[in-house]
Amino acid sequence: MTRCDYFSAPDDATAVAVLDAPGGPDGAGLDTVPLKGVDPVVVIARLEAVLTGCTYEEAHARPRSGRLLSDPQHDEAFVVSLTGTLAEALAALPPDRLLPAATAWSATEELRLDGVTPDTAADALHALSALAHRARTDGRHLYCRWSL
Repeated sequence: MTRCDYFSAPDDATAVAVLDAPGGPDGAGLDTVPLKGVDPVVVIARLEAVLTGCTYEEAHARPRSGRLLSDPQHDEAFVVSLTGTLAEALAALPPDRLLPAATAWSATEELRLDGVTPDTAADALHALSALAHRARTDGRHLYCRWSL
């Protein structure tokens, strides 16, 4: 299963530099949330659609949605960006909307096929929401280091 470390960084260059840091973004001292199997391209675009009310196609088409920032030839991992729209929706997610959003997200094809329950999705959504809130407070952007 893939390892996805979601993290915040002040800019793209700092985000890409985690590929050379022992321990990835956490080892680089960045605020990090590890989530196995929550891919930053399809599954995160599905989350953005759930949180913002747009379609998956609209979320996926946004300029920073799962955009590869690192060298595609890197041996072990790569870094992709997440959209500001998603970051803002996560940061602003009220506690009473978390479980309904997680339930809808867990019903998307990719998570449903992986056996993700609403409770498991809620845990991941809570962690991502907290990360986004801290990032917004610090003026940082969201990224994912994706490795096999």
